Parts: sequence; structure tokens; C-alpha cells
Amino acid sequence: MNQYLVTGYDFTDADALQRRMNVRPHHLDGAAELKKNGNYILGGAILNDEGKMTGSVMVLQFETEEELEAWKLSEPYITQGIWESVDVKPFKVASVG
Repeated sequence: MNQYLVTGYDFTDADALQRRMNVRPHHLDGAAELKKNGNYILGGAILNDEGKMTGSVMVLQFETEEELEAWKLSEPYITQGIWESVDVKPFKVASVG
């Protein structure tokens, strides 16, 4: 399995947070499906100084680059205009203890 660090930064327009909140249930459903399939390692929201969500970090794993690309084409935060930019980097979860 290839692991990836996915960092998505939200749009910053006045409606960005409301759009995120509207799409969030679909994003979380997708994350649950990823977890069920063994693709989800961890994830969470990036917060600003006021504690409002402004982006996301996910650590995912896929067998192939094609699976990663297929996920990107179906991720609601990408398809519904929540993340303005998405950075995907190869990643390796440390094995400790």
C-alpha cells in the first residue's frame, strides 16, 4: 500500500464555511467508506485562531495511483468546491513501540 498525506485548504470567500458545513456529511460518509475499505488512516480539520474549520488533513493509503486519482474525482470537498487547493504527498506512517 502506498500512503499519502492529503492537505486541503478551503476557499476563503464569505460563504466558504457554510458550504463546507453543507457538504461535510457527504465528506464524512466518504471517509467512513474509505475506512471500511482500509484506505483511511486518519483525518481531521485544520482550524483558524477562532477555532473555525479552514481545511483538512487526511492520511490515506491506496494500492495504486489510479485508486488515489479515482478518490480525488469522487471526494465531495474537491467536487463541491470546498477545497481551493489540495496537496498530496507520499507519506509513511511511522511504526513505533
